[in-house]
This record gives sequence, structure tokens and C-alpha cells, in this order.
Amino acid sequence: MPTFYDPGADAGEASEALRGLAHATRSFENPQDLYGVLGDLLSGVRSLKQVLDQLAAAHVENRPRAFDDHGDHDIGSQDALASADEIHQAATLIDQAEERLDAAAAATSRVAWRDDPAANVPQAARWISVVFLQGPEADEVLDMIDRDGAVAGLDHLKSWDFGDETTSAAMENGYVYDVPPSGPLEREVRDGDYHLAYSHSFEHVALYRLHGVAPADRLPDDKRTLGAPSASRPTREQQQTSWFEPASITAIKQQRGLGL
Repeated sequence: MPTFYDPGADAGEASEALRGLAHATRSFENPQDLYGVLGDLLSGVRSLKQVLDQLAAAHVENRPRAFDDHGDHDIGSQDALASADEIHQAATLIDQAEERLDAAAAATSRVAWRDDPAANVPQAARWISVVFLQGPEADEVLDMIDRDGAVAGLDHLKSWDFGDETTSAAMENGYVYDVPPSGPLEREVRDGDYHLAYSHSFEHVALYRLHGVAPADRLPDDKRTLGAPSASRPTREQQQTSWFEPASITAIKQQRGLGL
């Protein structure tokens, strides 16, 4: 367990933990774990960057106590500065690694891992809109995401999914997509057949569900709204908003590709 006050002991704990992780990640029985592992590693890399910055600073601050093995202070001080510079360079490289890991975690969050391989996944599958919230209605979910994580927010929004009723409503209103809509300043998380998109800047959250269409139920390509050849979203004529929908919600859906 970390001490939070003994650098030597905690460095040993971190080394052992990484050795264990290196052994455990030789294979992944459940690929759903990949996103969580990446998220924890990203947190660890950020902490490592802080540790390196603090180590570099400690070398500089303790230069008055730096000597070589023969008691030469000038040489010891120069070596302390050299070490601080090298540690600073390492911290700069960690910055780059953090950016790459962040991008990797974002891409992994968009993957819907399934138990069956691709050959057994229905080919006619589209994303339907389950719920879209904005403003005060979304604030509760955004606060939950900040407090408990994005997956907690996604699980909360699943309560808006009423199965066939939700699917029918999405079909009737044209809220069916080849890929989940994505707007500026949005973050996305995928868990199984569900996809969460949310934005603190625009104060909205949206949940989508993957819906498989049986081959017998598929319509010809020229009669269905699920695969328009020119775009991944329904055409203008196919996207009709509900008469009771507030204008503010209509506007934000237009911006995000959810409506006219």
C-alpha cells in the first residue's frame, strides 16, 4: 500500500505494481477491460509526469548539499544540474506519451466489444437515439459523470431506454444513424451496445443504442432511411421533429445532426 510520505517505499510499490500489470496484460480475456486499463494508465502517466518534475526540482533545490565521492562540491553541483536537466527532458517525453494515450483511450471508448466475432454480428445494424438532454436536465447527468465517471452516467441514461417503444419512436422520427452523431467539444464513451456523447461546454448528453435489423425485416435500399447513399444520417425529408419539441432542443439537434 502507498505511504503517501515515503518516496523510496512508494517508488518500490509503483515498480512492483507495473511488473504485475506487465504480466497481467499479456492477454485480455475480456476486451471490455481495455478502456479501464488505458484510463488508469493515463492517470498513472500524469502522476509520473508530476513525479519527474518534482525529482528535477529536488535536484536543483538540494545543490548546496551535492558533492562527488571526493568531496568536490562544484562537481557534485554540476552533476545534480545535469541530472535535473535529463529528468526534465524525460518529463517532456512523458507529456507526448500522455497525449497519445489520451487519444488512444478516446478511440477505445468508441469500440463496442462483443462476445461473438465479427462473422456472427448482424450486418444490418444502426444506432438509434435513446435520449437527448440539455441544460438543467443534463446538468444532473454531467455532475454524475464528473463525480462517478462516464460509465455511471451511461448506466443512468439506460433507464430512458424502453426497448421496442424507444426503437419505434426513433424510427418514426428518423433518429437512426450509421454512426452515432458527434459534435464539437463532445466526449464519447461506448459500453457494449450503448454509446454516450456529452459536452460540458454545450451542457448536453445523448445516449444511443445499437439496433440490429433482421435480414427478413430489411427494406430495399431506395425505401429505407437507414443507409442513405450520400450520408450516414437521414435526409432532410426523413428528419421530422416532433411538434411538442422545444425550439431550443430542436436547435441543438440541428447543430449536432439530430434533426432538420
